Amino acid sequence: MASIDVAIVGATGYTGSELVRLLLPHPEVKIEMITSESRAGDKFYEVYPHFEGLTDLELQSMDDLDDADLDLVFLALPHGVSMEFIRDHRDPPYRIIDLSGDFRLTSAESYKQWYGQDHEAPDLIEEAALGLSELFRDNVRNAQLVANPGCYPTSAILGLAPLLENDVIEPENIVVDAKSGVTGAGATAKQKTHFPEVFGNFSAYGLLDHRHTPEIQQALERQSGIFPEILFTPHLLPIDRGILSTIYSTPKGEVSKELLEEYYVSYYGKEYFVRVVDQPPSLKDVRGSNFCDLYVTYDDRTNRVLTIATIDNLVKGAAGQAIQNMNIMFGNIERTGLENPPLSP
Repeated sequence: MASIDVAIVGATGYTGSELVRLLLPHPEVKIEMITSESRAGDKFYEVYPHFEGLTDLELQSMDDLDDADLDLVFLALPHGVSMEFIRDHRDPPYRIIDLSGDFRLTSAESYKQWYGQDHEAPDLIEEAALGLSELFRDNVRNAQLVANPGCYPTSAILGLAPLLENDVIEPENIVVDAKSGVTGAGATAKQKTHFPEVFGNFSAYGLLDHRHTPEIQQALERQSGIFPEILFTPHLLPIDRGILSTIYSTPKGEVSKELLEEYYVSYYGKEYFVRVVDQPPSLKDVRGSNFCDLYVTYDDRTNRVLTIATIDNLVKGAAGQAIQNMNIMFGNIERTGLENPPLSP
């Protein structure tokens, strides 16, 4: 019998539908509700036909949450909307994992600076646990509100954490050059993600002011005590899913590829979902899975450390990590329901 009764608010977005896909076979979960304000009353498979025959779940309004007996609510809502929900549902009888950016930063002032609007529940920011499972699981375990990290930040933070925490690199002038598939932009149609614009194309966006920059910096400072100066530049790949981040940093002293690998293996040796690999990873090595593959090397010609991190932006970068956090919160083995291998080719 399933032991965790959950609802997914905003189930018709890419992240919400990925939560449904991963939670349906989860042995400890029962999906009690899925919501959509625009498609309430429709069967989920009418929105996503690939679910036909797999579930008869019907989309409901999130107003119906008040009548449900739930253990956990996943909020797959846009930023700004999530914090309004949480503001209006203080001290709920269920725990919350928020997949928006509304509670990832460390202050309301920082949120306003990077998101361009006032925070609607500033008193709850400090109560939210940042849900990067491998780094902050002790905070996640007993949290009532978990802020699931962003997709780009997940790859960058996991890629940099061993170097900063071991004080191996200079905290200044770190470059994160990241590329993502189009699903990272969400399910709502936009001109820049229109097929004729994306196909056969490659572009940078969010230069100098992308809101994932402070999330990366603040999370690494929380973990290592060192505030890094990061230049983060995202790019849009003409593919549906996946993130590859190439990270450049400068060592403080003498290093070698072998020594750097030792730092990473020691740091992540007990982590099921972080794989330190011996050759540069590709997106198909992690596609559809909750794995993060990391590769590190050293270029003595330029005296630079080079780290490559790959994840599936919808799984380890969103829904999979949310489920990993759920498993931590309810005392399950972390990989429960997430052991599906990557899809390659």
